[in-house]
Amino acid sequence: MDDEQLGTFVSWDYVVFACLFVVSSGIGVFFAVKERKNPSSEFLVGGRQMTCGPVALSLTASFMSAVTVLGAPSDVYRFGGSFILFGVAYTFVVIATAELFVPVFYRSGITSTYEYLEIRFCKGVRMAATLIYILQTILYTGVVVFAPALALNQVTGFNLWGSIFATGIVCTFYCTLGGLKAVVWTDAFQMVVMVVGFMTVLVQGTRKTGGAASVWEVAKNGNRLDIFDFDPDPLRRHTFWTISVGGTFTWLGIYGVNQSTIQRCISCKTETHAKLALYFNLLGLLVILVCAVFSGLIMYAFYTNCDPWTAQSVTAPDQLMPYFVMEILGDYPGLPGLFVACAFSGTLSTVAASINALATVTYEDFVKQCCTNLSNKASGWISKGLCIVFGVACTTMAVAASYMGGVVQAALSIHGMCGGPMLGLFSLGIIFPWTNSMGAAGGLIVGIAMSFWAGVGAFIYPALDINTRPLSLSMEGCLQANSSDPTSAVPPSHLVPTTLPSRSSLADHWYSMSYLYYSAVGFSATVTAGLDVLGLLLGNTDFQLPPKNFYGVEIWRLARPLQDLEMLLTKPLLRCPGGVFGIIVMLKDPATFHLQCPC
Repeated sequence: MDDEQLGTFVSWDYVVFACLFVVSSGIGVFFAVKERKNPSSEFLVGGRQMTCGPVALSLTASFMSAVTVLGAPSDVYRFGGSFILFGVAYTFVVIATAELFVPVFYRSGITSTYEYLEIRFCKGVRMAATLIYILQTILYTGVVVFAPALALNQVTGFNLWGSIFATGIVCTFYCTLGGLKAVVWTDAFQMVVMVVGFMTVLVQGTRKTGGAASVWEVAKNGNRLDIFDFDPDPLRRHTFWTISVGGTFTWLGIYGVNQSTIQRCISCKTETHAKLALYFNLLGLLVILVCAVFSGLIMYAFYTNCDPWTAQSVTAPDQLMPYFVMEILGDYPGLPGLFVACAFSGTLSTVAASINALATVTYEDFVKQCCTNLSNKASGWISKGLCIVFGVACTTMAVAASYMGGVVQAALSIHGMCGGPMLGLFSLGIIFPWTNSMGAAGGLIVGIAMSFWAGVGAFIYPALDINTRPLSLSMEGCLQANSSDPTSAVPPSHLVPTTLPSRSSLADHWYSMSYLYYSAVGFSATVTAGLDVLGLLLGNTDFQLPPKNFYGVEIWRLARPLQDLEMLLTKPLLRCPGGVFGIIVMLKDPATFHLQCPC
């Protein structure tokens, strides 16, 4: 298809785009004025008075934003509808987060998630985990900033790098203004906008392709509906097992122990509101997921005879969705602007939440440790200064994101490599009470080494098509400029057969593992090393538990009541944080006990 046939942005598109941005910024300004006299804790955790509704919408908008709007439909277009299986992973993740992790963090009264690690293990483990989180979030946020810049570049002709820097500046300005309350309420508004944008594409795209029945038939004939592939091969990119199992570990690292998620959960006024926010958020995740998958199927039906990527109308798969939007909505002034505003607004929500979380952990885990007598005014200025610093860092990282391939796989790979070991570390502390600080530190080192070995190796030696299995795309209906013969099209370089360099067995197996398993690898390595190897060889195997008042009224429930109780009765001395010993002061039933630690 000829690019000249596509519409371009007109004044109404810019008006719609500007209005959405003004509303989002206005919310930030409103809370900046309203909360200007409150201490830094109000700025960072919203005064812990949020309700479940806006927090649920905020969680959905932050983690299912521009990456999903642009990347997921493209993934479905190229690889099929198996992406819908992420719904299974989301369900397991939300249940585990709401019932296992959130109660621990909420009852502790902490602001930084990593404060728990110092209480449970030691300060060194806390500092290491914080640094890993900062690295992970900057990398991920760079990808999220780059994604909508692609959309703007494709549909408006804006300079790609200018868009990246403009996006970073706007996000930093917005986040610095209003704190967490502004982030949450603006996310709620942007979530609504995102759904409206998707629905516009779904309705008009279905009409352009001849109706839902036609879309379904074309997708079925193109093998896009072959969803349930139960091949257990871990080298396959997307199967039922890689998505449901690997996706669960990947997203649990994002949701269960991620500062950005937990910070909004602990901002709720009660633990019940925090749990409800997560369960309502699950509904939002499923709605966005379904919209993204059906957008990909409609896009495939529309381009079934002329793939714009193969025809070189777009230069990257992640440009397919904005290209499609301009083709079906270009004749309706304002609607292309609405869709691009969805991607841009989603980026604001994600980046603002990430920058706010980065500022929080840096302030709580580093600044407060060094400066213990800061005034409220000084704390507020330092928090806002940190937002600016991390805004600059994330914008700089966005430039590097242009070399990381598809936005969905790049984003989830980053979360997998860092999130898996972090998930394992928190699991050692919460689920396995006999883990000590030496085991936790050693397990984290092993987990990071294993997951980065797999992830970086895969970046250097990409998996072969036999594992990724992209589905066929057609050019037979394309007409090149100045030619009436569709077969005269010259395939782009990415389709030209090339001689593959010799690859080692390591590259064809370990490095070719599905990117969704990086988190599972990091989690397994961290837990295994922390429990079975380093926890036994490097440290004492006595129980090491939080202090008595860590949960308010501390009662530690044992995983194996009868066996562990017998052990406790023969070992009355237990380790408290810092290596000192505490004693059992009361047994309430065969499965619980109190631990009294020295002050």
